[in-house]
Amino acid sequence: MQATRYNLVADIGGTNARFALVADGSAQALEPRNLRCADYATIVDATLAYLDSVALGKPRRAAISIAAPVTGDVLTMTNHNWSISVRETRAALGLRHLKVLNDYTALALALPVLRDDQRLQVGAGRALAGYPMAVLGPGTGLGVSGVIPAGNHWVPLESEGGHVSYGPLDAREQAIIAIMRERLEHVSAESLVSGRGLSQVYAAITRIERGEGILLTPGEITQRALENECPLAVETLEIFCRILGTIAGNLALTLGARGGVYIGGGIVLKVLDFFTRSGFRQRFERHGRLSPYLGNIPTYVVNADYPALIGAVVALGAAYAQVGLVSEEQAEG
Repeated sequence: MQATRYNLVADIGGTNARFALVADGSAQALEPRNLRCADYATIVDATLAYLDSVALGKPRRAAISIAAPVTGDVLTMTNHNWSISVRETRAALGLRHLKVLNDYTALALALPVLRDDQRLQVGAGRALAGYPMAVLGPGTGLGVSGVIPAGNHWVPLESEGGHVSYGPLDAREQAIIAIMRERLEHVSAESLVSGRGLSQVYAAITRIERGEGILLTPGEITQRALENECPLAVETLEIFCRILGTIAGNLALTLGARGGVYIGGGIVLKVLDFFTRSGFRQRFERHGRLSPYLGNIPTYVVNADYPALIGAVVALGAAYAQVGLVSEEQAEG
């Protein structure tokens, strides 16, 4: 009897590295594990540690999603100090085939195959079949992508949309951004809506209200907000949700995402009850004459375990051979 062969899938973020194995011909991720990036010097070290822990043999093919622009063989992560060569990583892991794609490109590929129990709708709207779907998510950074229907398949976007500029919608946002501009040349969407963004917005609000900016970790801010210990932490988290709503609405308009807009990332799931009661949906729809258009588009929070790994499995399929960067053993001798 022939032994089962496994492929490796991974999702490498700024804080966590998530791994799983998938058997040839299957879409089911097995042995998922979450490792802290800071505990390993390189992506190869983290991957080998995972493979040693599951002890199911050496995979020959892999798809790795990474929080970095995928533009050449050497990739530098945006919010972590790892830098990898696709070719050298394939060789170091003994792989015949390695595909590397942006983490939100992988998450976008997961959208068409998510089950109803892997998403939670926030607000009104109804998804239309055969229309684009968008995804964005605040975590260490702000990931952005989407998928466009193309016959029997979907074309994922390889985007760095988290770094677009953001324009304030009210005086409070304007004051916050003015303070942030004293230190930042470019106040991007990610500067406001991410873990770092929570800390920076809270520091700006405390400076406005108390004359001194107080820098707390994202976890400290969300804990104080959820426990209603600090009105300024509550305001910070509310502003976070509202700005995310505006950015999501902008993305929906840009892509014509009548198939739905999905929110990923780790932060929203940790504050889910607060998020569903926040001004997120109101700000998503608040786009002047196009408010009715956005009112018909549903917004979802992705609550699947390891959703980018689902997309990485999809990316290994023959239909997505052109997605991401590929290093092949035979092609390189």
